[in-house]
Amino acid sequence: MTRNQKWLWWSLLAFGILLAITAGTALWAYQRLNGNIRTDHTAAEALARDSAGRPAEERAGARNILVIGHDEGSGTGNARSDTVLLLHLAADGSRVDAVHVPRDIVVDIPACAEPGGGRSRPGPGQFNWAFQYGGAACTIRTFEQLSGVRVDHHLTVGFEGFAEVVDAVGGVEVELAEAERDPNVGHDLPAGRHVLDGEQALAYARARVHVGDGSDLNRLLRQQHLLGLLHERITEDGAVGNPARLYPLLTAATSAITADAGLDSLNELHGLVRDVRAVPDDAVTFRTVPTLPHPAQADRLALDTRAADRLFAALRRDERLPSPV
Repeated sequence: MTRNQKWLWWSLLAFGILLAITAGTALWAYQRLNGNIRTDHTAAEALARDSAGRPAEERAGARNILVIGHDEGSGTGNARSDTVLLLHLAADGSRVDAVHVPRDIVVDIPACAEPGGGRSRPGPGQFNWAFQYGGAACTIRTFEQLSGVRVDHHLTVGFEGFAEVVDAVGGVEVELAEAERDPNVGHDLPAGRHVLDGEQALAYARARVHVGDGSDLNRLLRQQHLLGLLHERITEDGAVGNPARLYPLLTAATSAITADAGLDSLNELHGLVRDVRAVPDDAVTFRTVPTLPHPAQADRLALDTRAADRLFAALRRDERLPSPV
């Protein structure tokens, strides 16, 4: 995996945090940016109540961070997760594994604490429904139940912040080989070159229906491409060395982050980004949880149990991930 790909799979927000530190941000600005990051007390309380059913750590020192991108809201059950990625940092610091969980995979969702005080009913459902039922805590418990992998920390990133970052740099340019239209997300562009504003870029990132092969993986690749373009725009536009332009960019980025108490500050996030960047490019591995077409639902996926079990076992044992079949 190249360094650019590492940035893409990590996230735009981590890039913004790194810039905030390396740009020598003034103390007052640092304090304001740090204050933008919200602490997810709701998830912490829900996970504590259901701690008996969570998997134990199998390898001391290894870290598992679940990164959840959601379409709106603050992770309190009023939105669905759109992108979920597990970052696994090896105990000896030699490897980073990034594992994408397809949103359309049908899984068993446990009973979760709801924002109103009740509990959702357990049962099968699409993976990204867990966030709607019970926010980050329900997504974490659903992933843990699926994989047996203990999640140590989590970040939720609101996509509305992504749109604000795009606007802060004056938009991003994309080139379409053919017209694209997904009425579900307001995406409608003819073929050719376009400079997308924040709202248009967000629709581009969400588009799936009638775009490419219509798969969740195709949408993930589009998001990867768009983040790469935004990365280039930020670095080439001179915002990094211009505090007046950098501050609005970082304000938008940090305001989109909600994290648990172990990652809810610039210093802690910078430490995580530093550890990821310290790993050699050839020791960063990306995988997607193995799936098969769902036997009863054409627009859903089923877990490829045999291949997924090997992947999850390697994560639990802090071993190199198996090659995809």
